[in-house]
Amino acid sequence: MQVVYEDNHIIIVYKESGEIVQGDKTGDEPLAETVKAYIKEKYAKPGLVFLGVVHRLDRPVSGLVMFARTSKALRRLNDMFRDGEVHKTYWAVVESEKLRVKSEEFATAEHWLVRNEKQNKSYAYDHEVPRSKKAILRYRVIGHSDRYSLLEVKLLTGRHHQIRCQLAAMGCVIKGDLKYGAKRSNADGSISLLARRLEFLHPVKKEPVVVESPLPQDPLWQGLKLYQP
Repeated sequence: MQVVYEDNHIIIVYKESGEIVQGDKTGDEPLAETVKAYIKEKYAKPGLVFLGVVHRLDRPVSGLVMFARTSKALRRLNDMFRDGEVHKTYWAVVESEKLRVKSEEFATAEHWLVRNEKQNKSYAYDHEVPRSKKAILRYRVIGHSDRYSLLEVKLLTGRHHQIRCQLAAMGCVIKGDLKYGAKRSNADGSISLLARRLEFLHPVKKEPVVVESPLPQDPLWQGLKLYQP
């Protein structure tokens, strides 16, 4: 586990693809328990360690996950995430030949998403349909590899599988994302989506915080060519 940011109230760690944030029916140890064990050992804390989960990443996604270390921070962070005061930026490697040219400005994508609980999948429509929720994101092209394009994505809403579903609906399937139409899986079972940056006002100190994730230790990510500003 890699700690990217830490103070008395919050801790932000890098999640590897394949890790789960909270416990589920698989019985695999969640990242939350790993973080608790780290805090307990580092600070020699007796008894139970408090740790609040304030957001999650899908299992095959890597990148930044933030936890609350105090109940005060947990309450405030829950409000901040709900009110859109925590700004999340993602990088996505996509299977798209049409998006190869650098974008100076962000474009906006809007869809109406319907979640299918049984399939654990969302479906995108270009108009409102029954049980749908509006989904909005902004994106631009910031780099490439020999065969793929790199998009920077900013979420304006928080829907189930929003980035995965919306990009697929745009013809920009995330590399390795078989659920949404990728041609083949990644060898490690990941999808090439990274929670790259978190920007927010500290819930207690009221100071601006900007944290960036490292890139996955994968030849594709390490070999990306970023366009110059």
